[in-house]
Formats: sequence, C-alpha cells, structure tokens
Amino acid sequence: MTSADVAEPRPGLLRRMYAWMLRNAEGPRAWQVLAIVAFAESSFFPLPADAVVVPMVLANRKRAFAIAAWATFWSVAGGVLGYAIGYLLYDSVGLLLIGVFGGADTVEALRRGFIEHAWVMLLQGLTPIPYKLVTISAGIAGMSFWLFMLFSTITRGFRYLAEATVLYLFGDHARRILDRYLGTVLAVVLAVIVAALVAVRYVI
Repeated sequence: MTSADVAEPRPGLLRRMYAWMLRNAEGPRAWQVLAIVAFAESSFFPLPADAVVVPMVLANRKRAFAIAAWATFWSVAGGVLGYAIGYLLYDSVGLLLIGVFGGADTVEALRRGFIEHAWVMLLQGLTPIPYKLVTISAGIAGMSFWLFMLFSTITRGFRYLAEATVLYLFGDHARRILDRYLGTVLAVVLAVIVAALVAVRYVI
C-alpha cells in the first residue's frame, strides 16, 4: 500500500470552521456578518467580533484599518443596546442575559467600579471580559450616556486598531501560527478570558 492509498485524516470541527471563515472572509457577505457580530457581541451574543476581524484582515491586509473602523462602529452601536438593557430593562432582559452568561458577580463588580471610577471602562473594554457585561453594567450603574459613548469609542477603537495593526504588520507570520497551533491559541485565549473574569470578581 502506497502513501497515496492512505486517506488523509479529516480535519476537526474547529479547524474546518477556521478554514471556512478564511475562505469567506473576502466574500460579499463578510462585511455584513462582521457588522452583525460586532453589534450583537456588545449586548447579547457570545461570539467575539475578533473571530471575524482576524480572518477578514488575514484575507485582505490592505483593508485592515477599514475593517477595524467598521468593527468599532458596530461594536459601539451594539453597546448602546447593552447600555439600554442595563439602564431600562435590567429586571427583565438584563437578568436573563446575565443568567445565561453566568456573570452576576462580574456585573456587580463592574457596576461598583463604574460608580466609583467611570474611567475604568477604558481598561475593561480592552480586556477579554465579554463586552456585553461591560455595557450592561454601565447602564445599571447609570453612567453618563455620553461619557459611556466616548469611552466605548475609545476602548473599542483602540482594541480593533491594535489588532489590525499587528495583523497588518505580521499577518503572514500570524497566519502560520494559527494554521499550525489553532487549538493551542484558542485554549490560551479561553484561559485568559476566565482569568479576566476571576480578576474582576476578586481583585477589582
């Protein structure tokens, strides 16, 4: 039996999803998908917009900064919905979402932080803490809406701009790392998210 007769092992689900996202990152609906995910992530959706931003930039690095600006715009727009949920609908939709994402303690810690020092939102928007918890908490805390919009624009813009810059400069190397160590990279990202949530609960 020759090596040609041996069937190639089928890639795992995670790797197939990654390959699918790369193939469709330049498709006609990529920008619409990014807008939907970035908007929804800031209020109720679990998937971070980075999962769409990264393959889009890797597929077309010349548009890296346009992609970052697009993600920022829709993330801030979605943050308005998250703020409204916390400010107006906390007893219904807010509690439901917090229950789904298991973030009651995190939201309470964020709420106290925003009441005492609103500027900490600039830091928390950069961390792996799910941004929906940040926006809902800002609404619960009654943060000034215009201050919230300012901080939201700064923190999300900086995050996506930094991400786009790194991928623009080192895109080929980053793609090789993802191609080879996708599972490890995602495991590290998940560990960082969990650590951030723990830090908010017990440190902040």
